[in-house]
Amino acid sequence: MTDVAFHTGIPDKPLYTCRLLRKAWRSGARLVVVGTPEALSRLDQALWVFEQEEFVPHLRMRHGELPTAEMRRTPIWLADSAEVPADAGVLVNLGPDFVEAFERFERVIEVVAADEQEALAARQRWRRYSACGSTPSNMPYRQEAGGRAG
Repeated sequence: MTDVAFHTGIPDKPLYTCRLLRKAWRSGARLVVVGTPEALSRLDQALWVFEQEEFVPHLRMRHGELPTAEMRRTPIWLADSAEVPADAGVLVNLGPDFVEAFERFERVIEVVAADEQEALAARQRWRRYSACGSTPSNMPYRQEAGGRAG
């Protein structure tokens, strides 16, 4: 069964996601990140500049693009769809939509901004995960600790 965690109340979603991806990469995880094209572009740009002394290896996979052998070595894929042929155990969802292919991953992390509209969409996704037999968990952002992903 896929482990599903909602990280909620995130004040700066791109920065938080950069920290989350850096932490996961350092632990040896392979990830696919999905979301709207705009969110993925913002994250791609943020990953290039958020850490001056370090690079978090990632690539941008566009819809219909087939990965090369070189691309497959990259541990973090920012993809238009979770259907990409990635060898990844973790799915990070930045978008408003439920990811139908979530069960092919060991873990799903839903990153939800501190915004009422995003919270409403996240509640709908929570219900969908529950209907699929998963038991999602909620990890609210904690300002005093600088957030969880750092």
